[in-house]
Amino acid sequence: MKKTGVSDKLKKFLFGFVLLFLLPGCSDRFVLLDPAGPVAQTEYRNIMLTMVLSAIVAIPVLAIMVYVVYRYRDRPENQAPYTPNWDDSKILEVIWWGIPILIVAILGVYTVRDTFSLTRPPSDQKPVTIQVVSLDWKWMFFYPESNISTVNYVEIPTGVPVQFVLTADAPMNSFWVPQLGGQVYTMPGMEMYLWLQADRSGVYEGKGANFTGKGFAHMNFQVVAKPKSEFEAWVKSVKRSAPPLTNEKYNQLVKPSIANKQLYSSYPTSLYKDIVNKNGGMYYTHHGHH
Repeated sequence: MKKTGVSDKLKKFLFGFVLLFLLPGCSDRFVLLDPAGPVAQTEYRNIMLTMVLSAIVAIPVLAIMVYVVYRYRDRPENQAPYTPNWDDSKILEVIWWGIPILIVAILGVYTVRDTFSLTRPPSDQKPVTIQVVSLDWKWMFFYPESNISTVNYVEIPTGVPVQFVLTADAPMNSFWVPQLGGQVYTMPGMEMYLWLQADRSGVYEGKGANFTGKGFAHMNFQVVAKPKSEFEAWVKSVKRSAPPLTNEKYNQLVKPSIANKQLYSSYPTSLYKDIVNKNGGMYYTHHGHH
């Protein structure tokens, strides 16, 4: 009779564990590691730097652990020296304190430098401003320069810096387009700022990255980057063919629900400001936070 036991279960577990990491690569790349613009590229470099510096510590520690377990294992012929009065080693103390301090210092310098650089436009091109409002469970976008609006869909010109100005008319959320840059929170009554830029045409998935209830999983949006001429043509087509966004229609959108892509040819010019102010924006304005 064939004997089965822990070894077979262990093999199955290890096989499944390996597939867990290999299968995602069969269908698509990890979007976080596929930057499509200067902001995401800067953050990608920081991620890689952190991984390399962490590996400098983790790999030797794991190797030493394996060596110690093997070298000093309990066996009759073990000839490892017995030193019960060994106290410490100044050399080892310098190594295991010095290396982490150096790593933290390097990470600190690069993180501070890049964090401040990302508060400025990523290129010298004239920027586009897009105002964002997170709702339950949808994203609303306003283009103040052309007075058009969209829901769960946003188009941007390639090679042009885009300043997203974000607030919320629902519980706070987090705005994230992984291939273009990091996350920023949206909060009622406050305006947050995020610079992004796409250097190549494509469709980039955006999402709400902060749990906000049962519709949270469907709170996604598309960012379509295209050449500036095509972007301008799209704006004109929206102005020509889409219906206007009224206050009544917006009040319907505010109600918790899941929505598909929507386009609007115009919107009340004070709508975004009214959204910020009704949630306490006047307080932040008076206190210098606006």
